[in-house]
Amino acid sequence: MADSSEFLHKVNFSSSRTFGSALKSSFKETFFPDDPFRQFKNQTPLRRTVHALKYFVPVLDWAPKYKFKLFRYDLLSGITIASLAIPQGISYAKLANLPPIIGLYSSFVPPLIYAVFGSSKDLAVGTVAAASLLMASIIGSEVSVVKNPTLYLHLFFTAAFFTGVFQTALGFLRLGILVDFLSRSTILGFMGGTATIICLQQLKGMFGLQHFTTNMDVISVMHSIFTQTHKWRWESAVLGISFLCFLLFTRYLSKKKPRLFWVSAISPLLTVILGCLLVYFARAEKHGIQIVGPLKKGLSPPSIKYLNFEPRYLKVTVKAGIISGILALTEGIAIGRSFAMMKNYQIDGNKEMVAFGLMNIAGAFTSCYLTTGPFSKSAVNYNAGCKTQMSNVVMSICLMLTLLFLAPLFSYTPLVALSAIIISAMIGLIEYEEAYHLFKVDKFDFLICMAAFLGVVFVSMDVGLMVSVGISIVRSLLYLARPGISKLVNIPNTKMYRDVEQYPSTNDVPGILILELGSPIYFSSAGYLRERILRWIDEEHEKITNSGGNELQYVILDMGGVTSIDKPGIEMLHEVQKNIHRKGIKMALTNPRIEVMEKFLSSNFLETFGKEWVFLSVAEAVTACRFMLHESKQKGFAGLNDHTIAVDNA
Repeated sequence: MADSSEFLHKVNFSSSRTFGSALKSSFKETFFPDDPFRQFKNQTPLRRTVHALKYFVPVLDWAPKYKFKLFRYDLLSGITIASLAIPQGISYAKLANLPPIIGLYSSFVPPLIYAVFGSSKDLAVGTVAAASLLMASIIGSEVSVVKNPTLYLHLFFTAAFFTGVFQTALGFLRLGILVDFLSRSTILGFMGGTATIICLQQLKGMFGLQHFTTNMDVISVMHSIFTQTHKWRWESAVLGISFLCFLLFTRYLSKKKPRLFWVSAISPLLTVILGCLLVYFARAEKHGIQIVGPLKKGLSPPSIKYLNFEPRYLKVTVKAGIISGILALTEGIAIGRSFAMMKNYQIDGNKEMVAFGLMNIAGAFTSCYLTTGPFSKSAVNYNAGCKTQMSNVVMSICLMLTLLFLAPLFSYTPLVALSAIIISAMIGLIEYEEAYHLFKVDKFDFLICMAAFLGVVFVSMDVGLMVSVGISIVRSLLYLARPGISKLVNIPNTKMYRDVEQYPSTNDVPGILILELGSPIYFSSAGYLRERILRWIDEEHEKITNSGGNELQYVILDMGGVTSIDKPGIEMLHEVQKNIHRKGIKMALTNPRIEVMEKFLSSNFLETFGKEWVFLSVAEAVTACRFMLHESKQKGFAGLNDHTIAVDNA
């Protein structure tokens, strides 16, 4: 090659890292991107132990610094979310076809566990509608709640136990990456479809129906509603519509005047109280208004002895636990991170998994079913001004007092009031504006969203979720198999090179074709990239010939976006080089990352390709190629140099 060493001296061709070093770096980046152990370095063993305990048990970090002025805010927010937890707990337990008292139990023990191990200051723990209905759908397909309610309840406890074990294992093994497969589009469609089905199912309570389908698809639900028109109760419908209008009005008022957020927060409890008073004094149950029924006083009893590990039910409990557990993790972590960003602090997703897992294991042992961080309750907690996890402790104490002294009073709660509460909560989960935004921005994301929505509405919740996740994975595989490749051109009066489709008014570099490769180069994409590169070269050569310009003599491949490469990918580059050299065209590479350079060195690719054809940047490669073009013109050079012949002989 001509004397152009000034363009090459910055390129690092040092020996590769050891296998152990490369594996450690890759493992750390995959499972420990936040480097949680950096704060333990250069510490004495005692201080290292203290820091480790504070890291894994966050209450040891914030509790010693806790002050009374913070407790004033946490007390108010804790009482506020407790007023929401009582009607929601009863409502969502009924949604899961469980005894209403189980919903109250589920807001007593789990929040205490989260206050110890959770890292979010704003997350409020409780049951959620989507997971409640999903577990009811899965477990109900195996065991009838009507024929065997006791076994049905015990399988819920068992599923919660498997959820906890699964979530805890994910956290300890740093496998939060699995949750990332549930994209925002999937969650949006799933929540919208679930909310639609839940709203339609609540028509059972609104019309006072006693018998209803156990299927979760819209056709079965609508069929069950309209084949029983002769059983509709107008008293129940009038009361339900009145409650629903009241709840929607308070929600509207809170949105219009954010300072009145507490109005919307306490409206479900007011609805329950008004409903109880109406039933008690007007004896409304005699007019077809169904009520919750007896609620026993007392704290949540132990349920560890009720966990059912019989082989015939093991499959359904594991399935319900894992699927609903992933959904609960995704919702809880996403909500926690959202509020953390608003207050400018960070939470560790893997620590959150451990906290969720431990609270669900503890819940399974104390007559609770699956819990996570619901959006509605967390939003109320945030707006109420919570400062620490102590608000969950306050909520738990309020629920404890309710269970000890007030539980029987809620036995008069009309089911139509619970239906109205659920419908008002679910309407906010149908984010049609966000779906329309997806349609405008990314049609494929919209397809993923609609796959989840339609799958949930017309088939079942787990099928809709799996179909949407499957499409998301197929999309990722398509991007991997068909990576981006673009032609770069020079921005006038700069040394910058950008995509010609984005900057069509820029200048081609005479005699030089610059292509930018993106994403990893694996066996799945090697064939496509080979054909695409050669097609670019043929098109460029034809373009130059038609315009009467200089012949194409150099092809520069910008490797800065290639994060990894395998053996078929390296062989593809070698084949492209040999192919174009036969046409008198030389190939150069720029800016290969350390992982790619290590593969080049270990495979001896650079021995045949030539280290002198590897540059630090596109600008330096273009300068070197122009220098060689100038030298060849001066010397009247024609044909291939010795390097080209050596490559062809190889």
